[in-house]
Amino acid sequence: MDKRFFKIFGLTEEQAIAIIDTPLEQLEDPSDKYIAVSHLINFPTEQSIAALVRAIETSNPDELDHRIVRRKAVESLGRLQVESALPVIRECLKDDDIYTIENCVWAIGEIGTKDPEILEDVAQLLDQPGQIYRVIIHTLANADYKPALERIQKFTESEDEPTRSAAIATVCRFTGDYSQITKVMELLQSSNVNARRGCIQDLIDSRYYKAIPEIARCPVSLVFRLRALRMLLDAGVPSGEITFAEFQPYLEQVLLDHPSNLDLVHEYDVTPVLNFVIEELYQTDFGRCYLAAKTLLDVYPEEAPAALLATYTNKAYNDYGGHYHVMKLLGWLKYAPAYDLLVENLYNKEPQFQKSRAACAIALGELGDKRAIPELKTCLNTPIWDLKYACLLALDRLGDSSGREICVHDADWLIRAKATIQ
Repeated sequence: MDKRFFKIFGLTEEQAIAIIDTPLEQLEDPSDKYIAVSHLINFPTEQSIAALVRAIETSNPDELDHRIVRRKAVESLGRLQVESALPVIRECLKDDDIYTIENCVWAIGEIGTKDPEILEDVAQLLDQPGQIYRVIIHTLANADYKPALERIQKFTESEDEPTRSAAIATVCRFTGDYSQITKVMELLQSSNVNARRGCIQDLIDSRYYKAIPEIARCPVSLVFRLRALRMLLDAGVPSGEITFAEFQPYLEQVLLDHPSNLDLVHEYDVTPVLNFVIEELYQTDFGRCYLAAKTLLDVYPEEAPAALLATYTNKAYNDYGGHYHVMKLLGWLKYAPAYDLLVENLYNKEPQFQKSRAACAIALGELGDKRAIPELKTCLNTPIWDLKYACLLALDRLGDSSGREICVHDADWLIRAKATIQ
């Protein structure tokens, strides 16, 4: 599990526990306790675990501030995968708050259990109205709790697309009959971004390798698509079910991430003005961002570079979504004056800008400036696999093969494969 984002609060373990053990009404700001239970994810110790359990047991689920702390404490125990906390988490399944229940079910899934009594408690939630059914189905599927099959089956017709996707995929897994999995794949083109993201996860869990080409073209953030392809490759290549060479083009298509290689689900009624298109780069639905990127490349190739630099200065420098698109577009536009900015951000180690580093590598390859070769080779020493792979792609684009020699014995099998296969 990636814990890079859990260290932003600056509390010591002792300070966080002290806040947790202070009655909520005595705190200057009730959110302090929420911060404390969040922060203990950094301390997988007995005292931290005990404090998180106390946070649950001493909270009053009838009061909102207590409820919020209770939810977060359950989540933290799940992230820490504390098996000994299962009894107290199971007890919270009786809460009236659907979001607490959601966190409990998710935490049970993260911790992992084959206890049929706990899993049956989770399955019985499928018969309760108003629950967040997707997470329930997902947890039961990953626990392989087949006694829930009939109850899950009724959600295969759910109007909620993410729930329907999870139900269909789980029925396929439990029965071994994958004839309906195409209904999950159809949701890769849903107008609902959560449905698109959710069905990708369901296809991963189903180990449905035939979906890789369609996943590669799905208009969601490349983070979701890269994760999917990486997990499917890590499962399928060692087992011999697929080969790296067979799906290498799709992996590289995702890393390059050109909007023309996506099946976009949005469209403009009329050609929008430049300022509107720039603002669309900040949408949380990356499907809209990719439509904007394609529009900038197709309609505004001359005006776009100046507009991108302006939005970088005003906003994108601090917005990881917009930042990513600006970096990538400067490369696709082959805007040579952006070289220094791209090199600067190639080394940006702030965790929220990680995907931008790979974008900068790709963009530098597109600029064709061979000064970038040593910069790209330096980044081959990173533990970040997608950045290394992007650097190899960029070096290939610049006509340099020495990066492959560096990576031929890399610890990551995928990087070794790229280094040895054209």
